[in-house]
Amino acid sequence: MVNGFFVFFVFAAVYLGMIFGRFPRLALDRTGIVLLGAIVLLAAGKASLEGGRSGIDVPTILLLFGFMVISAQFRLGGFYSEVSRRIGALAAPPSLIMGAVIGASALMSALLTNDVVCLAMTPVLGAGCIRRGLNPLPFFLALACAANIGSALTLIGNPQNMLIGQYLSLPFGGYLLFAAFPVFLSLLSLWGIMLFLFRGRWTLQMDEQLVDERSFDAWQTLKGGVVLTVVVGLFLFSTLPRDLTALGAAGVLLLSRKMASRRTLEIVDWQLLLLFLGLFVVNAAFESAGGLQILKEFLESAGVSLSSPAWLYGVTTVLSNLVSNVPAVMLLLPLVRDVPQAGYILAVSSTFAGNLLIVGSIANIIVAGEAERMGIPFDWKQHALVGVPVTLISLAAGLACLWLF
Repeated sequence: MVNGFFVFFVFAAVYLGMIFGRFPRLALDRTGIVLLGAIVLLAAGKASLEGGRSGIDVPTILLLFGFMVISAQFRLGGFYSEVSRRIGALAAPPSLIMGAVIGASALMSALLTNDVVCLAMTPVLGAGCIRRGLNPLPFFLALACAANIGSALTLIGNPQNMLIGQYLSLPFGGYLLFAAFPVFLSLLSLWGIMLFLFRGRWTLQMDEQLVDERSFDAWQTLKGGVVLTVVVGLFLFSTLPRDLTALGAAGVLLLSRKMASRRTLEIVDWQLLLLFLGLFVVNAAFESAGGLQILKEFLESAGVSLSSPAWLYGVTTVLSNLVSNVPAVMLLLPLVRDVPQAGYILAVSSTFAGNLLIVGSIANIIVAGEAERMGIPFDWKQHALVGVPVTLISLAAGLACLWLF
């Protein structure tokens, strides 16, 4: 029992650190907190890196790494910057430019990592808006929300969907069909909300800003596009393991005469990979100590049944906004592994929930940080005006689709 209390204490400390984002007087971010918790458990002999005892889902790590390399290919090829430049230069009214931002960011986020899309598009899009005398704020809000919504469309749109798809062996095409309606309805709702909230407030005069825009390399973009098309085709029409398929694609892209592998690997989000590895270790130790069973019994005694779609939606939404959607999914997955359609619920609800609060998604934080660096205020109140109604509509659409499905 004493050993169990030690594991529970470390687990609680890690997840409290995820909620608050830091520990007092320590320069630890969320990844550092998780990694430290894993190190403590390993050093104390309460966790292991041997075989299945580690809890590390190697296929998910490989899948995530593979798509990070694919996303890096598009970023180094200047694809994201080129799309942002073209949208900013459209000879169209602000309402249609807004629609283009929503559509482009959602589509790219469905096939590539939404965080990378936001990181690459925000400064270039902002600079284009400023040149045209447009207020960048509504376009930044639309970019963040649409990237989150669009990433819910597929099992490769964001890290938590990759984990869910691998852990529960969800069919790629089946999930795509399920998510298409709520994603499309959510994007339309986002566009309508943006047009309503910012009617008559599209313009803003600011000094032009210089941003680091990558030049467009058509060949490297084409290479990435062909590889991505083949990968998605194999996901849809073959039974090849997704992790090995993505890893093979990464290997093909690293074979280049012009683009040094060092440049590609520098863009890989090693922090996120470490976060996954640390959480796998911490959660496995928690489960081995009986923590998941205690948590399940506590929820049931409180009348919360995770086998109910409504309850699972609600718990995932709240937890995703407390500790972020990746840790929330990693904690809930073992509790619902035998619940029918739980994977579909977790994937759409954890992703849609990211729009509720600015801290609910890394994509939101990235856009907010880039906006502030450009001198454009982007706080939680402004985000909530858009994020709250969009999230409620998205969750309602997903729940309705689940019942109809």
